[in-house]
Amino acid sequence: MDPATEKSPTVVKSDAEWRAELTPQEYQVLRQAGTERPFVGEYTDTKTEGVYACRACGAELFRSEAKFESHCGWPSFFTPLAGDAVIERVDTSLGMRRVEVVCATCHSHLGHVFEGEGYDTPTDLRYCINSISMKLVPQSTS
Repeated sequence: MDPATEKSPTVVKSDAEWRAELTPQEYQVLRQAGTERPFVGEYTDTKTEGVYACRACGAELFRSEAKFESHCGWPSFFTPLAGDAVIERVDTSLGMRRVEVVCATCHSHLGHVFEGEGYDTPTDLRYCINSISMKLVPQSTS
């Protein structure tokens, strides 16, 4: 997406507010576009049904039905909850072209999306998302 046409975040906080609300590890990933180490995130292998929300602002991002086993070390989804739940931005920060995924509501960094990797999914996309960027809201059993 072109940054000039990107929607402004609806949740806006100062850097001091984000630092006060997030742990240092959460802040490093969500607000500084860091990446947690592979295979350590709490949601990498979870099969719990529910909705994955942004840890920074609570916006709903992904559903468990779209999560799949990619064996890459991070939770992987083949589609976001809705097209406007996330923003995709070109990222050339490591000397290569990737597509960064950020929360559309607060513009926190979530991970990256990759295509054409040959996974047997409906979209052939892999939203590779840091566990620390999300919180799982389990589906109620009532």
